[in-house]
Amino acid sequence: MSAPATADFRTRLQDWLPKLVLAPSFAVTLIFVYGFILFTVILSFTGSKMLPKWDFIGFENYVKLFALQHWHIALRNIAIFATLYIVICTAIGLMLAIFLDQKIRGEGMLRPIYLYPMALSFIVTGTAWKWFLDPGIGLERVMHLWGWESFSFTWIKDNDMAIYTIVIAAVWQTSGFVMAMFLAGLRGIDNEVLKAAQIDGASNLQLYRRIVIPLLRPAFLSAFVILSHLAIKSYDLVVALTGGGPGRSTEMPATFMYSYTFTRNQMGIGASSAVIMLMTIAAIMVPYLYAELKEKK
Repeated sequence: MSAPATADFRTRLQDWLPKLVLAPSFAVTLIFVYGFILFTVILSFTGSKMLPKWDFIGFENYVKLFALQHWHIALRNIAIFATLYIVICTAIGLMLAIFLDQKIRGEGMLRPIYLYPMALSFIVTGTAWKWFLDPGIGLERVMHLWGWESFSFTWIKDNDMAIYTIVIAAVWQTSGFVMAMFLAGLRGIDNEVLKAAQIDGASNLQLYRRIVIPLLRPAFLSAFVILSHLAIKSYDLVVALTGGGPGRSTEMPATFMYSYTFTRNQMGIGASSAVIMLMTIAAIMVPYLYAELKEKK
């Protein structure tokens, strides 16, 4: 083989090698992610029960879905959970980031401590918090053993308060991750801008309110998108912590979808609830991705 032909072959091989390496992963993602998304959308327009059926019934499943009280309970719970989860996580993450940005001693030790909960799975987090909040073996039991007989903390057994135990566990797990995002944003701010503002007489409160926080807008947006995504698809934590109970007081769209698809044998309704969840996530992700791509251009 001549030298020009060999060089041409090597060039083509270098061009095709990355594509060949990525092809299996791309094929698996295409089939098992986007393929199953399309399959779920199709099922939502069929009368599928225990097994898939191909008798298309239009939007009948969606009409039935929004007529179900259980679905309205799940929507109310996700609204409460997502709002508190996003707001509290953002506030705690920002405060921790500002605290660590002061170049305090022991930062190298504190940062991984705050980040550690995010390394745990939601199943582990839910199980641990279930033990901690259970009145028979957790915090209330310990307080009674220490002599505080009047202490009572039964939120996990209370229909009205159980949803807030999920908020507590979720915030504990994720706030450190949000802190890391804000800390990266704070470390990326030009110190010269801050020094100039301080020379002009700006107080620390004015410094953060008028300069630092506005410059953290990308971090706020990223935190909102990630936390919203985690809140909408929350399933593991709910199942491990409360199982959707007591009653249906902590039912979420994800647990509703699983229940109707695999327990109640209403696959069409379960698929329609999954499509609603997908549309909600897309409504958050698409504008974010569009803004990111537009900013890069």
